[in-house]
Amino acid sequence: MSPPKISPVHDGQGRVVRPHVPMRPLWLCRVCAAPWPCQPARLLLMMDYRRDRVGLSVFMAGMLFDATGDLVKLNPNAVPLPAELFERFLAWTKRGPRQGEDESSP
Repeated sequence: MSPPKISPVHDGQGRVVRPHVPMRPLWLCRVCAAPWPCQPARLLLMMDYRRDRVGLSVFMAGMLFDATGDLVKLNPNAVPLPAELFERFLAWTKRGPRQGEDESSP
């Protein structure tokens, strides 16, 4: 899978801020060393895919697939639980309820 589609961000003085991308095979952020996708990466991805939430979910599902393979190879005895990986890579991409709807609506 290709590297994450994260737009460069500029600070207040016009400098480019390094994007929060994964360091493979550890799947830690190259900038802040948090488990990727870290919060800044999620925000940047949400901005990049703001008009294509399905595309974001598909992209992150591919990242989940790649991360699972890397993490299994890296340490087969300490692979995160599938539910943990789902929360980390996909759960946050879900669109919230629309105005006037509750979460129980289909």
